[in-house]
Amino acid sequence: MNKPLAYLREILSNYTDRSDTAEFIFNKIEQGNFSSEESFARSLSDEENNFLNSILPEEIKHANNEDDDTRAKQLNEVFEQLF
Repeated sequence: MNKPLAYLREILSNYTDRSDTAEFIFNKIEQGNFSSEESFARSLSDEENNFLNSILPEEIKHANNEDDDTRAKQLNEVFEQLF
């Protein structure tokens, strides 16, 4: 699994207990063999894309506030593919 998707999977684990969409995306990452963030983004439904667009800006901001530049960069790589 590539690093950006591994970071995404990690943050999604914080949402799976309260969001079916988060759980579905989490499982998609676990079961999928995505070669890139782009191939992952192309596999998303509109609902999944919207969900990630709603949580990733805040998660990237949080990583920046914690001076976790690596996490912020990896999550941003996924976020950029959602458009």
